[in-house]
Amino acid sequence: MARMDRLGHLMEAGCTIVLDTLDTFDPTMEITCQAMQWWSRELVQVNTYLTTNEAAGFTMHWDDHDVIVVQLGGEKTWEVRGTSRTAPMYRDTERPTEAPADVVWSGTMRAGDVMHIPRGYWHQATRAERGEGYSLHATFGLVKRTGVDWLAWVADHAREEQEFRLDLDRWSGPTTQAAQAAHLVSTVPALVPSHSQESYLRLREQERRSRRHVTTAGVFGPPRHVLCMTDFPPYFETNGDTVEVLGAKKAVGFAIEAEPALRLLLSGNPANIEHVSRRTGLDASAIAATLLATGLCAELTEELDAGCAGLVGRAGAPG
Repeated sequence: MARMDRLGHLMEAGCTIVLDTLDTFDPTMEITCQAMQWWSRELVQVNTYLTTNEAAGFTMHWDDHDVIVVQLGGEKTWEVRGTSRTAPMYRDTERPTEAPADVVWSGTMRAGDVMHIPRGYWHQATRAERGEGYSLHATFGLVKRTGVDWLAWVADHAREEQEFRLDLDRWSGPTTQAAQAAHLVSTVPALVPSHSQESYLRLREQERRSRRHVTTAGVFGPPRHVLCMTDFPPYFETNGDTVEVLGAKKAVGFAIEAEPALRLLLSGNPANIEHVSRRTGLDASAIAATLLATGLCAELTEELDAGCAGLVGRAGAPG
């Protein structure tokens, strides 16, 4: 538990309070991050920073992911410089240690301002010499996939081949070792075409488990509204008289007639089951029950609904 008296003294003296992964316990930020993930097709988390009075904030640094900064309140002075290494990574062969001299942008962020800082760009923000006041901003981090991530995924799938599960020969001599190495090298090119970048990006989205959500199993009455809880938009695959929904490590099949209702229930907007039934002429409650049971959807709580307010629409509802 935070000692509020001590926290008050720190804020009065000037400090920066950092609250990481706010999306894990604030419904508005949770829905915001989900909406950004559906838009960007990348994982997103949000940290918030409250800086009071003349606190300096973090020194000049770079992040290993793109960030979108949203100033929520107060003011803060920023300085952004370029990169000293192209596309630096968290795990890398070398780390940038010195910021370039050229300033890309400097100025004051005020409530409502938004700024994008690409990966590797040096930056710092401060309230030094600004006197009394505060700054509150949210930083949304977008962690994009790289060639290294894809290659690591391909290497993981090498376990499917017996040759790559066998021990490396250490004792049989150079001739046998060279033969084993040559065989492995000749097998590698076959792995890449069968595990393409397109497959990696798609499967990465499908294999993300659904996020935490409330499940009451109808104890308090049947749910009236549902919300899709997958990190990325579900995929729909039609095959004759069936449609399969892929997402959250699930593949759920339905009759093709259910597709209009499925697209409304899984739109990413809060969906009123009764309205979806009226709009499609289908029993949306039965379809929603399956989506709830498989974790593709969650019951729309008051908190999630408040998080959606003003951010997304209402699927299947008038207007």
